[in-house]
Amino acid sequence: MKGKSGGVLNGFLDKGARIEGTLVFDDMFRIDGLFKGAVSSDHELVVGEGGTVEGEIRVGRLSASGIVRGTVHASEKIEIHAGAHIYAELHSPVLVVEEGAVIQGPVETGPHIEGKQAEADRKKN
Repeated sequence: MKGKSGGVLNGFLDKGARIEGTLVFDDMFRIDGLFKGAVSSDHELVVGEGGTVEGEIRVGRLSASGIVRGTVHASEKIEIHAGAHIYAELHSPVLVVEEGAVIQGPVETGPHIEGKQAEADRKKN
């Protein structure tokens, strides 16, 4: 199955499903259920309209139509679609917000973020 960005969807958490823990994936993962914990990938996380993600998110790209709570570090881009509710600290070089989306929390965006993220990752390892 192909996603919007052309990546291959290699994981899916459907409505009614709940998982807590650490999620690591390649290509693209879609959440329409509830996930609590840490998400780590160089690729795309999609939070569908019925999806909720709570925790520390470190991805290449985030596309959100549902609810996100916590902290988001995206190395490439965050897209927040109409109807999304974001209660999170956001860090990304590119931020796209559609009319009708709700964002509550600090936002840090711009081309300088990618370099800061890479530096923080190096210090962590």
